[in-house]
Amino acid sequence: MKPMRELVSIRLLAAFDFTTVGTVKLVRLALPASLIVFGVLTLAAHAQDKPKPKFQYESGDIRVSVPSADEPRVKKFGPASLQAAARYVEDGALAWVREKSCVNCHTTGPYMTERTAWTRQFGKPSDEVLADFVNSVPKEIKPVKQSEKNGHKFYSGTFSSVWRALGLVEWDRHLTGKTSEPAERALRDMFARQSDSGAFVSHGEVEIPHITTDFELTLQAARAITAAPGWLAGLKDESLLAGVAKMKDWLRTSAPKNDFDRILKLQLAHYLPELVPQPERKAALALLSSKQHTDGGWSVRDMSALEDWHFEISDFVRQFITSLPDAAKPESDAYMTALAVVLLRQSDVPATDPRIQRGLAWLKREQRVSGRWWMHSLYRGNYHYITYIATVEALKALDLCGELPPAGMK
Repeated sequence: MKPMRELVSIRLLAAFDFTTVGTVKLVRLALPASLIVFGVLTLAAHAQDKPKPKFQYESGDIRVSVPSADEPRVKKFGPASLQAAARYVEDGALAWVREKSCVNCHTTGPYMTERTAWTRQFGKPSDEVLADFVNSVPKEIKPVKQSEKNGHKFYSGTFSSVWRALGLVEWDRHLTGKTSEPAERALRDMFARQSDSGAFVSHGEVEIPHITTDFELTLQAARAITAAPGWLAGLKDESLLAGVAKMKDWLRTSAPKNDFDRILKLQLAHYLPELVPQPERKAALALLSSKQHTDGGWSVRDMSALEDWHFEISDFVRQFITSLPDAAKPESDAYMTALAVVLLRQSDVPATDPRIQRGLAWLKREQRVSGRWWMHSLYRGNYHYITYIATVEALKALDLCGELPPAGMK
């Protein structure tokens, strides 16, 4: 039987943010058992007094409620519900750059990387979000010092640098047709943070699935160099050419960390076909197909054992995920269902394929009245930013299947 202080700590972990969890650890190491229990209970009382966030995004007239599983599903999927999704995507990105002004993987990153492709359907994307990305690129690209923590080497700001570069080149790809100077500078900043192995190391807090494995982050970097109009073909800089070569070699030879990495081989084959032999593509496609649920959806949590998502899973995330009601048998979720459809389409599977049709039917059933596709955060379980990522990915899946016709957006 566990000591009382451990039982109390475990049961109360879900009430704290990461800072509080870290404080609890320090208290447990420094104080006698009676004071440990007292400290944990006191922190719990303060956590209960702390109000839950009212809005997922808030700025001026923009007030977007925190997503919830209780939100009703749309009565009719179609042009009106898709317009609502577009408004949600727009409002979230605008509120973020006005209030937070940092490049991230869960809001402005997906906005710039995907929303830029839907000008025909939803109009031109926001110049305000673009300006935020441009202004965040370092004016001068300098060498970055490598850091080390708990035996892991990494470069600070790597994931932000990758998402910034990818967002800017996707803007250029879809709106100007020419790689801009800020985008070119962002690509150089990205390569300044490349590890010696050739990978881009994902380090820090875990937002499953967008800040997890090194393969996933390096794949985003690979997408960036292939999306930048004319950049790779015209590249002359010897150090950048060496970085590209190292990245390709790492992506070709690195051992997958989990099934998520394995199925992402399909996306790598879409961006850089020469890196993925046909047998690997066939195996990845079979694996992805085998993960489809009977309801037509897929689940992110089917794609990895918890400890294999990242080299450093916190006690909070571990306890939080294992305490979810469907922990033993994860239900289908919007992000993985949408990503599966995207991967199938990027692998040239026709939209009429039964796997895709069942996935699309799931997505159409599960859209909520706000326009969002609900998904429970696997990080802190408060703002549920994964709902934003899932909504963007769902729109991408629908677009790749011809379900976002411009006429329907009028």
